[in-house]
Amino acid sequence: MFHLWGMTGIHASTLDSKPAAGQPSTSAISSADVARGIMRLFARNDIWCIPEMPLKNGRRADLMGIDAKGRIVIVEIKVARGDLLGDHKWPDYLDCCDRFYWGLAPCLDRSPLDGEAFQPEACGIIVADSYDAEIVRQAPLSPLSAARRKAQIEQLARAAMRRHTAMLDPDCRDLALG
Repeated sequence: MFHLWGMTGIHASTLDSKPAAGQPSTSAISSADVARGIMRLFARNDIWCIPEMPLKNGRRADLMGIDAKGRIVIVEIKVARGDLLGDHKWPDYLDCCDRFYWGLAPCLDRSPLDGEAFQPEACGIIVADSYDAEIVRQAPLSPLSAARRKAQIEQLARAAMRRHTAMLDPDCRDLALG
């Protein structure tokens, strides 16, 4: 285990290694698998997030969460090269978070993220499978204004409460998800 930005994760060599018998190959990793690994990493480090979070700018964050200091983290997940290279809307997320990460499957080539078009100075990288994740490049802190942070946290909290209510009471599902 190692620590980076106060987070505990697994070594990259573990994520890049051949899967053990009975485990999925890295070529079969889905975005849900990557999200699960990242959520495990975040949970161990007191960052709590929800998937598929709609944002006020019309975008939808693959993962959005809050750390113990109230900072907002967004992760955009990619498992295919074409999807990564074809994503031109991702900069819209930067105005909605304090830290932005790309979440990638271990088999995905990370080299495009070093190019100017992907603003490496503004984005971190997390490599994940369905079991765990590792931060391979720390996302810089780019603090939101207090008013924007408050609005984002309220929106995130209401979405989490709606989803929780829908999960607990099927009669509320249509109201909560509508």
